[in-house]
Amino acid sequence: MLTADKLRAFGANTDEGIARCMGKEDFYLMLVGKVLNDKRVPALEKQLAEKDLDAAFETAHAMKGMYANLSLDPLTRPVSEMTELLRNRTDTDYTALLEEVKTQFERLCSL
Repeated sequence: MLTADKLRAFGANTDEGIARCMGKEDFYLMLVGKVLNDKRVPALEKQLAEKDLDAAFETAHAMKGMYANLSLDPLTRPVSEMTELLRNRTDTDYTALLEEVKTQFERLCSL
């Protein structure tokens, strides 16, 4: 069962996230639970493999907003960096950032 304590241990700023949810911890946990079913990580991986930087930017930008609003800092950091590179259409190797996102997403899902 997902709890604020587990999310804190993961590295999320739960106080900030709960504050954004009008102080309602149960609402915050419900929203974080919805993130666990999000399919954007594999979509982003495919878009990057296909060098579709425009689609990858849109996906990464949406992920950044979702993770940042819920203060899921271990996911926000690599996705934010990736978003800025993609915003500038930087043709680079995104492997390390993508692997960090995948690792942190798997950690989150295992809570």
